[in-house]
Amino acid sequence: MTYDNTLKYLVEQFPDQFVRWLLGSEPDEIQILKTELSLEPIRADAVTFLKTASQILHLEVQTLPTSTPPLPLRMLDSWVRLHRQYGCDIEQVVIFLKPTTSELAFAEQFTARNTSHRYRVIRMWEQPPEPLLSAPGLLPLATLAQTDSPQQLLEQVAVQVNMIEEKARQQSITACVQLLAGLILDS
Repeated sequence: MTYDNTLKYLVEQFPDQFVRWLLGSEPDEIQILKTELSLEPIRADAVTFLKTASQILHLEVQTLPTSTPPLPLRMLDSWVRLHRQYGCDIEQVVIFLKPTTSELAFAEQFTARNTSHRYRVIRMWEQPPEPLLSAPGLLPLATLAQTDSPQQLLEQVAVQVNMIEEKARQQSITACVQLLAGLILDS
């Protein structure tokens, strides 16, 4: 799906900005890891693994809350595979792009007999836009942030995009903004 590829592109082009936003820390060194884990590959909308000096940031991007297997089980499965392969701290974040009231978008853990696994969930429509407006790689996500006026927020994003000096980068961010904004404005 194009939304997933867009987010994967943004994370791979601006990994430091995603680490700062989601982990609240300044990354020393970031390595983008392959998106398939050992054993049978896990199929997902968009998965990105960023390895910093001391941990892995596992990003899972979703437009819809339903999946097969269910998202909580996929998160546990990914955590086990990452931990087995890299043996370091793993921060897992699911980012839901499109507003929904489905209970599945509010689940933050997998639970079965004798097992419980937690992960973070970010619902973009609940996020304040200000942190996203301050970094070029996060501008497309800002269009999905909490607002009473999506059109006015889109105008703020456009102003920030126009301030990007490198034309090629400005054009790629503009394309990503247009695509992700379509999730909200076309609804």
